[in-house]
Amino acid sequence: MKANINPEYHEINVIMTDGTAYTTRSCYGKAGDTLRLDIDPKSHPAWTGQHRVMDTGGQVAKFNKRFATIGARTK
Repeated sequence: MKANINPEYHEINVIMTDGTAYTTRSCYGKAGDTLRLDIDPKSHPAWTGQHRVMDTGGQVAKFNKRFATIGARTK
């Protein structure tokens, strides 16, 4: 095997969106760096099952109003 081809594997601190922190090993940054997460399993809808309600009716009405004249036949 070739020597010195793998990245350095060291400990980093990970801070979740709710402020909890833990230490893990990673190739990210340098030893002792902090990784702050914007999305994590505690807050993302894919893991929590809570979906944001979207105003699709308003969006559809806006779309129809904007493009109502396209494709309309004129005499």
